[in-house]
Amino acid sequence: EPLFMNDPRLIDMHVHSCASDGTFAPDALAGEAKKAGLAAIALTDHDTMDGVPSAKAAADALGIELVPGIELSTTYHGCEVHVLGYYLSPEHPPLKKKLQEFRDFRTTRNERMAQKLREEGFSLSMPQIREHFPDSILTRAHIARFLYETGQIPDIRTAFTQYIGEHCRCYIERPKISPVEAVRLIQNAGGLAVLAHPVLCGFPEPVFKQLIQEMKNAGMCGMEAVYSENSPRDERRMRQIADAFGLLVSGGSDFHGANKPQIHLGIGKGNLRIPYAFLQSFKDLRENQKNTNTR
Repeated sequence: EPLFMNDPRLIDMHVHSCASDGTFAPDALAGEAKKAGLAAIALTDHDTMDGVPSAKAAADALGIELVPGIELSTTYHGCEVHVLGYYLSPEHPPLKKKLQEFRDFRTTRNERMAQKLREEGFSLSMPQIREHFPDSILTRAHIARFLYETGQIPDIRTAFTQYIGEHCRCYIERPKISPVEAVRLIQNAGGLAVLAHPVLCGFPEPVFKQLIQEMKNAGMCGMEAVYSENSPRDERRMRQIADAFGLLVSGGSDFHGANKPQIHLGIGKGNLRIPYAFLQSFKDLRENQKNTNTR
């Protein structure tokens, strides 16, 4: 075993702020990480890196290492696949352009979903929702919470199972990119691409392995094998698959604050222990890539 396996430091490589669908301000996450006794966190908001600068400033002040990241939503064989990017540059023009497209679409998509919900008899408007969640990038999660908090549905789940979940009557499709495109976007922006919560993809084995092979061929370097929703058996299987494909192992809670109250920073549902060694292996890979490129 390498020496750094004895490193007691713990981390969380999958964290959301209110720059996407979490409830904590990006800079407040650093304080939470400190409280949780973590050495490092990766801020991986959906389709945006807007929270990174303030999160980094706060983390630096508290001696917490902040990994700039993102989580991109992609589609493969009709299912949603999420791709994490670590250490990518938010200023990279093609990435910036793509994220702006996502953002523009999200605004009109929310308006159209709100319109459909009004046709179903609900009382809501985007200005009301914006007022209700003043500092957030609004997503479906906010629409659901608004309906729940204004007493129009019995629980948040109802919004997704009956109205705004995929294939429901008020759902609006969003622009799709493939997992391979996401890997290339991340790589070209100088980042490391990792398959997020692979168990949640739910693919049959042959399709799953084909997906991993395609993403690896495009330059993906890791898989999130340690995850809040994984059973010990899931985790063993994901580690074996990562190993078989020569991929690094990542781990994260997928912390969203009050939007996923059962998931806690760093420990998930109490079942996570993510060693600093995971992050170290990504940093080593980055260093090697830099050295190779400068030779």
